[in-house]
Amino acid sequence: MYRKLAFYIDGEFLGGDAGSGGEVVNPATGQVIGRLPHVGAAELDRAIAAAERAFPGWRRTSPLARSDLLRRVAALVRERAPRVARDITLDEGKPLAEALVEVESCAEHLEWHAEECRRIYGRVIPPRQSGVRQLVVREPIGVCAAFSPWNFPFAQAIRKVAAALAAGCTLILKGPEESPSAVVAIAELFHDAGFPPGVLNIVWGDPAAISRHLITAPAVRKISFTGSVPVGKQLAALAGAHMKRMTMELGGHSPVLVFADADIDRAAAMLARFKLRNAGQVCVSPTRFYVQRAAYPRFLDAFAQAMAETRLGDGLEENTQMGPLANPRRVAAMAALVEDAVGRGGRIVTGGGRRDGQGFFFAPTVLTDLADDARIMQEEPFGPVAPVVPFDTEDEVLRRANALPFGLASYVFTESLKTATRVADGLEAGMVNINHFGMGPAEIPFGGIKDSGMGTEGGAETFDGYLVTKFITQV
Repeated sequence: MYRKLAFYIDGEFLGGDAGSGGEVVNPATGQVIGRLPHVGAAELDRAIAAAERAFPGWRRTSPLARSDLLRRVAALVRERAPRVARDITLDEGKPLAEALVEVESCAEHLEWHAEECRRIYGRVIPPRQSGVRQLVVREPIGVCAAFSPWNFPFAQAIRKVAAALAAGCTLILKGPEESPSAVVAIAELFHDAGFPPGVLNIVWGDPAAISRHLITAPAVRKISFTGSVPVGKQLAALAGAHMKRMTMELGGHSPVLVFADADIDRAAAMLARFKLRNAGQVCVSPTRFYVQRAAYPRFLDAFAQAMAETRLGDGLEENTQMGPLANPRRVAAMAALVEDAVGRGGRIVTGGGRRDGQGFFFAPTVLTDLADDARIMQEEPFGPVAPVVPFDTEDEVLRRANALPFGLASYVFTESLKTATRVADGLEAGMVNINHFGMGPAEIPFGGIKDSGMGTEGGAETFDGYLVTKFITQV
């Protein structure tokens, strides 16, 4: 049985009849598995009022008490992870093993925030004259609105919820309508752990209408959004017009730099697995593969073989290594990128089309012989299509890697410490991974630069967007 869907306002689960909602579809089969109730303006106003009413009491709650509640949620996450993961596979499509890792890793994120919120410190500034006391304190900003995406529906939402609530803020979260079960599960977890009514509220519906209503509401003081660059820019403009603080984790087009001295077979195998995680629907997925010319033929053969051997199927099937894309739009987008590449003289090494039968499947695809102006080299694919092209010099590949307006993640494979240091310094990205993938832990600041966003989530910086700095001077 798929989870019963609802929205959650002021400590109540509402809208179970789904009279004004939308269909939720299993992307592996194309079948409708549930209906999601949508909110209107009245419900949004109720959520804002509930969060505003709950804020004074929640901000005064001891950090130790907030920490204990978050730890209760973490324990419940570990207990309920198999059920939550199964529902994610049903509505988002990723293999069950991937969904389970996503859910279980969030227990650590909750515990990290539970610990860090005990250490939100201010400072004393020595005065210039005797008898003066000068303090700097950090206080929760107030009611926050967050918008989380469909590709990691549990993990992306938990990052926002844990940071806001641990900081002493209250939150209204709009989750993804296409894969809603994980966010409903989050509401249940925080409800059962004993969080006060109004501290966390969950809404669903028309994204444009909800975002405008929440961002323009005077009570909402901070916005957190994870999603595409175009939508992020629209929301940032709206938030800026109303002087709202914001954290934006937007799209990327992550370059991979494979130098000739790298362990080529290891790099090819690792990158194929990481590229196809969640069918490539990952903002930090490796998406532009630059391979030094001397190693290019060997890497291309090994990488294409690993991609071609990947087993596609329903995420609930035991041997599945890659599930479907989330919706038919992603399938059409992959086909359009491949068509453009071939039309510009590119060559399909493996894959290249959708899989026959039910569901939204697209074969793992490797393209080569591409110019830098091909769409696949310019636009984030957000799917299982990988362009692989050669390069000659370090300066050349850095110029090509940095040529786009994106700056989220990047990857380097080399056995040279000098090369690794120079390239890490030269890449314009918020995160650089050298010879491995290391961006997931809770203690890591996760975020990008340029068009890929502003602000970070996780790490010691995790509360920066949810706290204001107040200076107090007293004689």
